[in-house]
Amino acid sequence: MEPFAWLSCPDPKLAEALGYLAQHPGKQLRSRLTVASAELVAGGIVPAAVMAGEAIELLHTYSLVHDDLPAMDDDDLRRGQPTLHCAFDEATAILAGDGLQAAAFQRLTEIEALSAEQRLDMIGVVTKAVGFHGMVGGQALDLAAEHQAVPVTALRDIHSLKTGALISASAEVGAICGGATDSQREALVRFAKAIGLAFQVTDDVLDVTGDSASLGKTAGKDERSEKSTYVSTLGLEGAQQEADDLLSEALDALAEFEEAAEPLRTLARKMVHRDT
Repeated sequence: MEPFAWLSCPDPKLAEALGYLAQHPGKQLRSRLTVASAELVAGGIVPAAVMAGEAIELLHTYSLVHDDLPAMDDDDLRRGQPTLHCAFDEATAILAGDGLQAAAFQRLTEIEALSAEQRLDMIGVVTKAVGFHGMVGGQALDLAAEHQAVPVTALRDIHSLKTGALISASAEVGAICGGATDSQREALVRFAKAIGLAFQVTDDVLDVTGDSASLGKTAGKDERSEKSTYVSTLGLEGAQQEADDLLSEALDALAEFEEAAEPLRTLARKMVHRDT
């Protein structure tokens, strides 16, 4: 999948910034989740899910570009290369993020294989996931929780929005593309909500156990920034157990799909038991 391939911009500097982002598009776990969810309910290949997955990846990249800004998480390394505001400047990073967000919704409107009702449904799901009751709200709560200890219940609330909402939306968008029944869609949402939290717990563990070269981002930054994490709250072993418990919860949600969900279960395990 090449989410940046169709993008263009009349401004040379912004166009160069898009090319810079395209060099390292990341693991694309969210778009893989979209495609796998669609294929599970449809029983075969769903081309519309690929386009929807591209939109999801553009939104994810936009969120990273903005989160790395000095006014936010203030990071200088992402996906193994200098963050966009370091490679260019803050204005370019802000504008690139704004444009990626708009382009994502444009992409969703262009999926002609889906009905207008399906496209509107997807847009509703995604806008909630990235807005005040999703990713943006979660980032605000995360910033507010810096330099203080917060209970694990608060961490779950923060990260179900900041990280989990877009992951959950990724699976739900796949369900829409694949023509899922209400029951199938609900099961995929339950699955993705659990795996979204597990993914964040693993991020917190890797921030402690990994290194910058393998992670592609600055290791140990959470502790230096005095951020409350699952590791600081539960301890390393407690956080690892939390991730495993959430993974089990996610896998249990797929029970009604039986053996057909094995590709999705494999992807879920990779999202939690990973080195980067």
